[in-house]
Amino acid sequence: MAETNLDPVFQIQRVYLKDMSLEQPNSPEILLNQEQPSVEIQLGVDAKPVAEGLFEITVTAMVHTKIEDKTVFLVEAKQAGIFEIRNIQDEQMSSLLGIACPQIVYPYLRSNVADVVQRAGFPPVHMAEINFQAMYEQQQADAAMASAMPLPEAPQIIV
Repeated sequence: MAETNLDPVFQIQRVYLKDMSLEQPNSPEILLNQEQPSVEIQLGVDAKPVAEGLFEITVTAMVHTKIEDKTVFLVEAKQAGIFEIRNIQDEQMSSLLGIACPQIVYPYLRSNVADVVQRAGFPPVHMAEINFQAMYEQQQADAAMASAMPLPEAPQIIV
């Protein structure tokens, strides 16, 4: 009788830049403005299976800088990784996909965003370290709260 190997497997197969865009819609005029721009950063994490035991984890960042209501620059970037994950219990799988994998991918994203911003002629944007565990736990709490709330009978439109 042949034995099957049921040891847990967690390996990085590849980390890659999936998508990157930079827009400077108000250049060159906005570059002459000496005011300090506001910076808004939004992050997202997505996990999807790509084959048996292989998962793609994508960390997305949108960095939007403005002076008053005019965009200085907008960067949208997706950094992804392919991970081999096998023989992991279901309750651990979710936290691996939502915490461990994004923590591996995120430093690459930070570096790529800082690099493209600097190459565009601006001081680099250094995105802060992210506590993916706290982010994951908040998403889990939000999902639990949403599932506990009764669904409205009809969609509400607020005018």
